[in-house]
Amino acid sequence: MFRATKLAAATAALSVGLAACSPNQSPISQALAIGPAQQTGENIVPPERLPNFASLVEKEGDAVVNISTTRTAKAGMPQFPGMNEDDPFFEFFKRFAPPGAMPGPGGPGVPGGPGQGPERPGADPREFQAQGLGSGFIISEDGYILTNAHVVADADEVTVKMADGKAEYKAKVIGIDKRTDVALIKVDATKLPKVTIGNSSGVKVGEWVAAIGSPFGFANSVTAGIVSAKGRSLPDDSYVPFIQTDVAVNPGNSGGPLLNLKGEVIGINSQIYSRTGGYQGVSFAIPIEVAMDISKQLQATGKVTRGRLGVVIQQVTPELAKSFGLKDSNGALVASVEPGSPAEKAGLKRGDVILQYEGKPVESSIELPRVVGTTKPGSTANVQVWRDGSMQDIKVVVGEIPSEKVAARAEQAPERTANRLGLVLNEMSPEQRSQTKSTGLIVQSVQGSAAKAGIREGDVILAVNDKEVGSTEQFDKLIGQNSAEQPVALLVRRGESTLYIAVKPGLSERVG
Repeated sequence: MFRATKLAAATAALSVGLAACSPNQSPISQALAIGPAQQTGENIVPPERLPNFASLVEKEGDAVVNISTTRTAKAGMPQFPGMNEDDPFFEFFKRFAPPGAMPGPGGPGVPGGPGQGPERPGADPREFQAQGLGSGFIISEDGYILTNAHVVADADEVTVKMADGKAEYKAKVIGIDKRTDVALIKVDATKLPKVTIGNSSGVKVGEWVAAIGSPFGFANSVTAGIVSAKGRSLPDDSYVPFIQTDVAVNPGNSGGPLLNLKGEVIGINSQIYSRTGGYQGVSFAIPIEVAMDISKQLQATGKVTRGRLGVVIQQVTPELAKSFGLKDSNGALVASVEPGSPAEKAGLKRGDVILQYEGKPVESSIELPRVVGTTKPGSTANVQVWRDGSMQDIKVVVGEIPSEKVAARAEQAPERTANRLGLVLNEMSPEQRSQTKSTGLIVQSVQGSAAKAGIREGDVILAVNDKEVGSTEQFDKLIGQNSAEQPVALLVRRGESTLYIAVKPGLSERVG
């Protein structure tokens, strides 16, 4: 139980960011408050049409736990008003507040103010035990618990408290996976209540869902809302197709379950989007299928292995699809192939459009890292690609990912709306060709449709419609073969990366 002084301090810190949130308004009451008052006393929406979460909480609530951690940290200057680094809420604010959003004790523009992180001069770099709080849920009667990796990462000690507030256990961290933010921990107990595992694939946008967790340490708090979107891709999260909801999720909810009206867990509440550090109506949950797959690997080996191809990919835009002769813009376009990678050994080439992986359609480039990542390293995968106007099947012996990404994503070209090129090109000198070990045309200046398509000064054009170019005459000849309606695919080297950019040629344009 937290001391009243610390609770008051945290409440004061939250007063600005959460002032607009009325504690007495549920999503249902808010919806009912929109229309004019009914003088007849009748409900605007019949009660039988509104979800009742009571039975859901009774059925699954006992399997949701409160997780507290301690870790060794160094003392420094407090970053949030009224808080020291040993405050239980400090880590919550530090994780969820954007840089500079929470004022330091000195206020804006003074030492210790926003964005100022160094310790104060002469500060004692002593070590102390920092506390953290989160949530989790029991997935087996013998004590396995799922939570977020960031809840238990670097913890010296993990304590699990049951929903009744009486039983308490020391937990062992079985393993964590930072790429998906999933962790598996275990307590030494038997015959524990466990949640019912569902499937997020059948969840529909607009469907009611509920979250159970411990926001700011208030154990077994229940909030509800709807699914706002599915398959969200967030920065640095290539492996998780997040479920977006408007369920109120705050620091401390992390690791708790997201449930459907059947009482089935369909996700793990993991992140929020906020400019204040508090809930603003945009929350993200990890689909339960992703979490369960990770938990099985962690339980078996304590670590997670992922497959890799060794390609840099980009999204197929409608313009690029047309230039490659594709009927639609599905698939992942291979912008480059890593030397010595499984993809290169199998024969995948730059310019291939990956349309299927192991018999399953690849709708967009976002999907490929996820499906490749779930492939067991060393196994053979069938990759169907579009190359030179026809489909080809390629067998790839999948490698094991050595770093943070399965397939890097090439920089995406912006939307194209222009209809002219407007390029001034220079041929490479012999020295430049020798240095770069390639031929190509250097973009001296750019305007018109090429500029709007994303071509930049300094880019090197390597190929036109997958035909290498080394002279301006060759470039003009290839461009002239395209009609005004047919986009041309330019292969561009930018820095150390290559990417395709589609440009609609249009009429000839004089540049000078």
